[in-house]
Amino acid sequence: MSEDLERTFVMVKPDGVQRGLIGDIVSRFEDRGLKLVGAKFMQIDRKLAEEHYGEHEGKPFFEGLVEFITSGPVFAMVWEGQDAVRQVRSMMGETDPAESAPGTIRGDFGLDLGRNVIHGSDHEDEGSNEREIELFFDEDELVEWERIDETWLYE
Repeated sequence: MSEDLERTFVMVKPDGVQRGLIGDIVSRFEDRGLKLVGAKFMQIDRKLAEEHYGEHEGKPFFEGLVEFITSGPVFAMVWEGQDAVRQVRSMMGETDPAESAPGTIRGDFGLDLGRNVIHGSDHEDEGSNEREIELFFDEDELVEWERIDETWLYE
């Protein structure tokens, strides 16, 4: 991976999977010019869910988060590109879909704070991106490859 590229973790949550939104969401990131380097359709178990939401442990909503994310399959992904974390966060919209602009994933597909379709690593939480990628993917599950249009995407 080039020095100026970064990777970010993204997950279509159970509500997004149930609503058939995986393809729409993947297309948006591909259309933006981001490169998919890892993906898996999976059922999260309680242990992984508790690790994933560990920073919220002890908060009143923690159990609800764990129950929801383990309620059905998810689609976990790693995307690569320049400033990928910020780009993905911008494309996702605000955590609360009611505050998300039309054109963002949550603004277009989200209906409820607790059912907001997608999760993406946060830039402000130092290290969360790497931690989440390592929680969901082994290094050998991430593929190094070159898009044929990369020279047209980046200077």
